[in-house]
Amino acid sequence: MEHPILFMTVLFEKIGLGAFAHHYPQVINSWLAMIILIVLAFLVKPKIDPFHPPRSQVIWETIIKGIEDFTVDITGEEGRPYYPLVATLFIYIFLCNIMGLAPGLMAPTANLNTNLSMALVSVIFAEFIGFKKHGVKYIRHYTGPILPLAPLFIPIEIIGRLARILSLTFRLFGNIVAKELIIGLLIFLAGAYLAPVPLYFLFILLCFIQAFIFYMLSAMYLAGALEEAH
Repeated sequence: MEHPILFMTVLFEKIGLGAFAHHYPQVINSWLAMIILIVLAFLVKPKIDPFHPPRSQVIWETIIKGIEDFTVDITGEEGRPYYPLVATLFIYIFLCNIMGLAPGLMAPTANLNTNLSMALVSVIFAEFIGFKKHGVKYIRHYTGPILPLAPLFIPIEIIGRLARILSLTFRLFGNIVAKELIIGLLIFLAGAYLAPVPLYFLFILLCFIQAFIFYMLSAMYLAGALEEAH
């Protein structure tokens, strides 16, 4: 579901890329989310003071450290080097989710292709780390506990990995599309963007929860890849 006027589409029309913008609005809104995060990073970096941190820095460091500790609780100490990836997924998905609450923007996560790309990164990265840590022994994650039953377990495990991709993709897609449809319906009925404002607090909570679920499942898949096969 798209808002009546998409600002990014209008902008791309002015530079002669209107056809691309109309066909792939989720792509250009994804680019916008990336630009926002990159600009914020550059703006914040010069203000970081390791010796006399301001209150805002202390708050953000506490939040980031909390996410890191929670990730390590899930993955173990071996998962700490990979924490930046799952944390970035969480921040990026949350921003993409709440973009749909702003008039003139759409949530890139309301598109299956956006979610599928992130799900592929999450699942494939976990498998890559598993093979990197265990080498050929990682195959035991697919063969099951009893080697003679490997021909039965291998296709089941492969289907399970593919199901992870579909689960991450459709769970996020379904919830964000539902949020977009409800907002659109309220706007249509009331005729103003201020009408659903009281519900925006619930929508922000929904956006956070969906980003957190994606992040937590990604961390759990990574933890499973790092542990020894049983």
